[in-house]
Amino acid sequence: MWLVRHGESVANVIATAAQEAGDLTIEVDWRDADVPLSPTGEQQAAALGRWIAEHAHYGAPTTSWSSSYLRARQTIAIALEAAGITMRTRVDERLRDRELGVLDLLTAAGVEEFHPDEAARRRWLGKFYYRPPGGESWADVALRIRSFLHDMDADDDGTVLVVAHDAVIMLFLYICDELSEDELLDFSLTHVVTNASVTRLVRPSGEGRWQVAAFAEHEHLDELDVEATEHPGDHDAAIH
Repeated sequence: MWLVRHGESVANVIATAAQEAGDLTIEVDWRDADVPLSPTGEQQAAALGRWIAEHAHYGAPTTSWSSSYLRARQTIAIALEAAGITMRTRVDERLRDRELGVLDLLTAAGVEEFHPDEAARRRWLGKFYYRPPGGESWADVALRIRSFLHDMDADDDGTVLVVAHDAVIMLFLYICDELSEDELLDFSLTHVVTNASVTRLVRPSGEGRWQVAAFAEHEHLDELDVEATEHPGDHDAAIH
């Protein structure tokens, strides 16, 4: 299974700039589902396609799945075209990004300013179990990934390409590598799912437990002099 984070999005750029400037809000013109790739994100997706074409020895993808969000669908479409692969990608809303509810479009400073009670509750509960009003916790996202994996295992045989989001990929590792809450959070504090990076999971026997073969590889970007970007898509990343 090849897990890919979407290429850099326009909102990634805007959100990172807002966080660094100490702004309270993130001024984005689209709802989260409709945010497109940035020009850099499009280049990253094309470089990913080159990687897919050059790594047929791993087994070319026999099926492909995408988050329902535009930035993921654009990434997989560009990558498959660049790889010269004609394949119908199945779109699954269970792979969508974590929903932030009332905290959507707020920076960390904005959460403290406009929702101090939620900021305190988030610190108390921790990243894994905190659910913002109208949003999801990481545990909620894990439930939909478990459901997706059940259906994928029933339908797919071969190499599966999945394009999703940083928190989603972290939670694939949590489930497949059977991590504890603390192990996942410690890992997320020291590891970043870079845009258009590839995380490879394998099952040597073809069944049973998945094993992590590589995490967030992005050498395909470096080889083509395409910028590797590390925008934290989940703004709760520092909340342990």
